[in-house]
Amino acid sequence: LRKCCRSLREVVARYVQVTPHHREMTLSCCLSFFILQIVSIFSNNVAPDRIQTFVIPHSHMDVGWVYTVQESMHAYAANVYTSVTEELMKEKHRKFIVVEQEFFRLWWDTVATDKHKKQVGQLLKEGRLEFIIGGQVMHDEAVTDLEDQILQLTEGHGFLYETFGVRPQYSWHVDPFGASAATPVVFALAGFNAHLISRIDYDLKDDMQKKKKLQFVWRGSQSLGEQQEIFTHTMDQFSYCTPSYIPFSNRSGFYWNGVALFPNPPEDGVYPNMSLPVTSDTLHSYAKTMADNIKQRAAWFRTNHVLWPWGCDKQFFNSSVQFHNMDPLLDYINQHSDEFGVTVQYATLSEYFQAVHNANLSWDVRNNQDFLPYSTDPFQAWTGFYASRSVLKGVARRASSLLYAAESLFTRYRSTYPDGPVPKDWALQQLRSLRWAVSEVQHHDGITGTESPKVADMYVEHLTQGMMAVQELMAALFLLPKSVSPFPHIHESKSKDSSQAPEQHIIVYNPLAWNTTTFINITVTYPMASVYDEDGKPVSAQIQTSPESISTYDLYIHVTLSGLQYKKYVIKYATTPCIKESECWPTYTGKVVKFDRQRINGSKKTGRRLLPVMNECYRLMIDQDTNLLHSITDRETQRTVKMTQQFGEYYVNGDVHQGPISDNYIFTANGSAIPVFKAVGMEIVPGKLMTEIRQYFYSEENDTDFKYVMYTRLYRVPEQHKGELLCHRIEQNYRIGPLEVNREAILRTVTDLRTDKTIFTDNNGFQILKRPYKMFVNNTLARNYYPMVRTAYIEDDSTRLVLLSERSHGVSSQDQGQVEVMLHRRLWNNQEWNLGYNLTLNDSSVVQPVLWMMLGSKSTTSRLYPRAGLALEHRPVVMLIDSPKKAWDVREPRRHYAVPVDPVLLPANLHLLSLNVPGWRYSSNHTKHLEHILKGKAGNVDPDFGRVMLRILHLYEVGEDPVLSQPATIDLKEVLRSLGTVRTVEERSLTGTWDLSELRRWKWRTSGNNSQEWTNPYTRVTEDFNVTILPKEIRTFFVLFK
Repeated sequence: LRKCCRSLREVVARYVQVTPHHREMTLSCCLSFFILQIVSIFSNNVAPDRIQTFVIPHSHMDVGWVYTVQESMHAYAANVYTSVTEELMKEKHRKFIVVEQEFFRLWWDTVATDKHKKQVGQLLKEGRLEFIIGGQVMHDEAVTDLEDQILQLTEGHGFLYETFGVRPQYSWHVDPFGASAATPVVFALAGFNAHLISRIDYDLKDDMQKKKKLQFVWRGSQSLGEQQEIFTHTMDQFSYCTPSYIPFSNRSGFYWNGVALFPNPPEDGVYPNMSLPVTSDTLHSYAKTMADNIKQRAAWFRTNHVLWPWGCDKQFFNSSVQFHNMDPLLDYINQHSDEFGVTVQYATLSEYFQAVHNANLSWDVRNNQDFLPYSTDPFQAWTGFYASRSVLKGVARRASSLLYAAESLFTRYRSTYPDGPVPKDWALQQLRSLRWAVSEVQHHDGITGTESPKVADMYVEHLTQGMMAVQELMAALFLLPKSVSPFPHIHESKSKDSSQAPEQHIIVYNPLAWNTTTFINITVTYPMASVYDEDGKPVSAQIQTSPESISTYDLYIHVTLSGLQYKKYVIKYATTPCIKESECWPTYTGKVVKFDRQRINGSKKTGRRLLPVMNECYRLMIDQDTNLLHSITDRETQRTVKMTQQFGEYYVNGDVHQGPISDNYIFTANGSAIPVFKAVGMEIVPGKLMTEIRQYFYSEENDTDFKYVMYTRLYRVPEQHKGELLCHRIEQNYRIGPLEVNREAILRTVTDLRTDKTIFTDNNGFQILKRPYKMFVNNTLARNYYPMVRTAYIEDDSTRLVLLSERSHGVSSQDQGQVEVMLHRRLWNNQEWNLGYNLTLNDSSVVQPVLWMMLGSKSTTSRLYPRAGLALEHRPVVMLIDSPKKAWDVREPRRHYAVPVDPVLLPANLHLLSLNVPGWRYSSNHTKHLEHILKGKAGNVDPDFGRVMLRILHLYEVGEDPVLSQPATIDLKEVLRSLGTVRTVEERSLTGTWDLSELRRWKWRTSGNNSQEWTNPYTRVTEDFNVTILPKEIRTFFVLFK
């Protein structure tokens, strides 16, 4: 090195004609760079022609699946973090990556000692322990909603930033069943530099391996393009688990700590299936096996860097034996690198991606195509889980919707009245209980419905407890005492009924930042009711007998609410119906009209007796020869589309000896779905405000009990009210189950639209993808199923039929003009693996999903469906304040109901994605935050209640609508005026950990673009708090109020 330095100094002195000062600076910089390169080569011991292997120790820890979180923590998860921390401290070259934050946070809060916590801090500082993804869970990508993906990522990132000042920058999505194009957008917005996936179609992965195409730059959004592109690494055929086969022994290799034991760890520390130890006799054979696998993998990638995952499910619970065997193996390979042609080193994921980035290659670009559906062989299409455990999927989405409403309600309260009587710490605790339950169920073996029954019960229990906690909080905020409420109070409406008929009080909250006109439904036990608003004015309503109970009635109340506004309504009941309609105005009575049950027969003449049901937007024609829908006319375009709807069931195999099976993951059809009814009964409830069609489907013509039921509602917008979304809504509820075993229930809608069997479905509620029908040698039917999280539609040249859902389903178009939605599944099979883990999906529940239909021109539906989907997702929250009782007497103390004065309103093309008080200790100055942590002041900090997180999403793609696809400029201080006076607005990364002005993500060279300079694409917030939001942008802000 000294000789090289002397030579370099002479060269600089001879050729660089600058001042001695500049010459010395130049020499110093050159020498520093030169020495760093030499040291780097020696430290890595890598020759240019050798394969550099990054051995990444990890443990895949499912937050659920077979065992509950509590069982996993006891059996192995806590031991992973304890033993890894202790073993990394023993040797400086050892490293480890941590992925799922729910387990780590539980360990940190309940198990880790002060010594462990100090050690974790030191390991993070040294870069030997690395947090990857950083979310609460490794979320599923097919059936999760965008809002819930962001929530779970934010909760994990908030904990990591508050506790360690850590900001994860890489993903490790190794186990979700297929890859969505929305996920890379989410991770890019969170500040990630690289994304990693694994499960994609087996035949596609094989082709990508052969062509060295497993790595690419992914532009997951058509509208955002390269603004939010991210480098993506696809794991090879070995995926995230270390190959356990060793040719020199009949025992396994590389899993020296064995297999985790449930329910209790073994007292003697001896676990089942512990791999053959590394000894002097096995060392060379182990090294050759590992080197051969490395070289096999290297042939599938473009650089000489190989990512070699060391670990699998539930590993490193005894890290001592793991590292004790791997340490000498790595040393031996490096000592004989000439022989093996590889070098090996413990590494974190960031080190691997840094090496690939430094290779400075030009990468192919993948646009917004996803990797769904996912198949592992010709008869294993992982499309069944799109509909598995529909009840759990419904509960999870309802919980998410309730949380969304409660967050904005509490934020308004805290911003307007920071010293109010509702304890802020208690309120945050209530919110976090639901935040963490909703986050938890987003796990890729959670909301997917692929878990064991006891784990499904755990998810539902946690969600239910969280919802109860949040409802308690909302009640406390709604019922503030008048003397301390920050809001003006509504007037009590006095009863005009001298008989003091019973009355009930409800509060209705609109959680969306738009004006809404809709109907809410309350089940009551009185045949008549009058409804009044807080000013004592009568409110339009309709009451009718409930379809499935002779002792209850459905009361539909017309509500008009502005953005983030709630109102009180008083319902006054009568024990007898009105004799004259005028006596009860504006409450109307819907009277049930029954029709004869009709036998369904292919040879029967139909279409002779058509009955119209209509509102201002649609005319539905019901065929009285079948009691089924016949056609729908869009009254705007006068286009009539023939349409019928039928329930069917796939009969699937459960015997592995008889052929391919369906299970909780996989859908394998033996043929088309079979109609499951031979007769249909019908009732129609015509009304002034709403008409309801009740159709009952019977397996046999003379059966007493129906098997399926469908309720269809068509609403009329009351005069002098605007209700475009309400008018265009054909609302349908279904009741399905219990199913027979090995049946998969679908709703098939058949139209005369010329669609070429093409369907469009959404990616996580974020964007729509076109799904042309594809032919396969085997299993074509199942491989043409796709997830529908919020939206699916079919269309021809002029007309579109849209379906909107409040939970995820599987959806497909198996024929021209047809769309079928899988609503429910009940399966059992004798596959040993499924039986051993109780994963057979013997789901005997009754499910009651909701779909909204919309028919119209492409321009009209494009304008309406994004907001309609959110209107279904975030329907007004109805809180019953009391049960029906005698009207309040003037001598009784009255409760006072607080109601906000000014609404929070956004333009029609912007959605209030979130408005909440995170509570995590973020910082506007990252350097000071790190200094604070280093001084040991990060533990047990008080929550931050002054920082409000605001996210706004532009709903439309570029060119989707001539008006709504335009950039939208808003004045944040005006939008948030009702919350207080805005003092500061900081633009942040998606999860809030980065100041956007400081974020510099890596730029990757791509075909046709060799620039590596990163440019921030955003339009900044102006000094007077104006911001312009472009199509499909998600903008995140911290707002502080005076």
